Amino acid sequence: MGMNLMGLMKHVQAAQKRAEVAQKELSALEITGESAGGYVKFTCDGQGKFKSIKIAPEAINAENPSAVDSETIEMLEDLISAAITQANERASAEMGAKMKQITGGINIPGLSF
Repeated sequence: MGMNLMGLMKHVQAAQKRAEVAQKELSALEITGESAGGYVKFTCDGQGKFKSIKIAPEAINAENPSAVDSETIEMLEDLISAAITQANERASAEMGAKMKQITGGINIPGLSF
């Protein structure tokens, strides 16, 4: 009986290590989605956390993209980035609170959000 418990603990620890490695690998990824033929590009990591947004002048004024000021584009990108970042942070906080309820406040490596 004692040996089975030890084996189970080793198995759980190995799984936790694999989960931690997977989380690190996912957070290092850069995944890009685009719309309007690449005029809007959105980049996140492998965990879905926002990294950046790029907006082409054509997305704002298709007829006359050169009329779009680069400062206007940067301001739009900053405003959108701030909103997405805030939503990501709120979602992480909600996830953390839910996980605490589930685990009873016990920190389980590999299940960090």
